[in-house]
Amino acid sequence: KRLTFTSAALIALAASAPVFAQSAEKGNYKIDPVHSQAHFTVTHLGVSRFTGRFDSIKGEIVVDGAGDTNKVRAEIDVASVNTNFVDRDKHLRSPDFFNAAQFPKMTFESTKVSLPEAGDGSMSGNLTLHGVTKPVTFKLKHIGAAKDPWGGYRSGYVATTTIKRSEFGMKFPGGSGDDVDVTLGIEAIKQ
Repeated sequence: KRLTFTSAALIALAASAPVFAQSAEKGNYKIDPVHSQAHFTVTHLGVSRFTGRFDSIKGEIVVDGAGDTNKVRAEIDVASVNTNFVDRDKHLRSPDFFNAAQFPKMTFESTKVSLPEAGDGSMSGNLTLHGVTKPVTFKLKHIGAAKDPWGGYRSGYVATTTIKRSEFGMKFPGGSGDDVDVTLGIEAIKQ
């Protein structure tokens, strides 16, 4: 059976959809851990690439338009690593890689966040991983902002960068490449 819509129905449907802003409202936001992800992709034996994720991420964002007071602070529970293979996840938590027992948290603290009206910018700051802190710059894209169905206000971002795991003290060979592509998909709720 074919489904058809009248023009009036399509207009009503469009009117009920959230309107996404070009830029987020100024204010303080908390990262929504249910709708945010931290993914990584690395080569394996030089012949393929696989992706994993961390299932626990939290943090805060301060949005001040194009001002110098934009801030991002994020924390990831390293033991939440998930590559969809239990034995590999145990190995990644071990001292060969993340050493989750000794270094349970990975953190990022911004030093500069630039997000022009076009929605493409950058986010620089200090990444602490495996007991090592290094400056990292992410490409940053603002996806949109809108009121949610529960009376709140949300803003979403994607941040990408590439790091070298050896620079953070993870030098176990094991067939994994040194370059690690990192993608953060962040949805934040205005407080």
